[in-house]
Amino acid sequence: QAQLVESGGGMVQAGGSLRLSCAASGRSFTTWPMGWFRQAPGKEREFVAAMTWNGGNIVYADSVKGRFTISRDNAKKTVYLQLNSLKPEDTAAYYCAADDSFGRIQGLGPGPAYWGQGTQVTVSS
Repeated sequence: QAQLVESGGGMVQAGGSLRLSCAASGRSFTTWPMGWFRQAPGKEREFVAAMTWNGGNIVYADSVKGRFTISRDNAKKTVYLQLNSLKPEDTAAYYCAADDSFGRIQGLGPGPAYWGQGTQVTVSS
């Protein structure tokens, strides 16, 4: 059974940094695009970042460009999201996702097929 498990969330002051990890198991996502979404209380889930399996194509939401960096280690079956210069408005549950479509991994159409359970990031002012 395919599974994505996030870790690395926590509480941090504005301007601080966190590194989120997403470990895949149960099937090989090595050649699949993977990405990150987030959902703040009372808001819809929104796309954050996505990348193809080899990093040849990387996309970020405008709100995180220049502050967040997505990367992956296919040998470790892990995707990362480095969060720098955090702002209170970055507070949300962050979800890892996987799909064989780069469009769907950005939230297009029905969205990604596989989701993690989420990890909470809270940024205080």
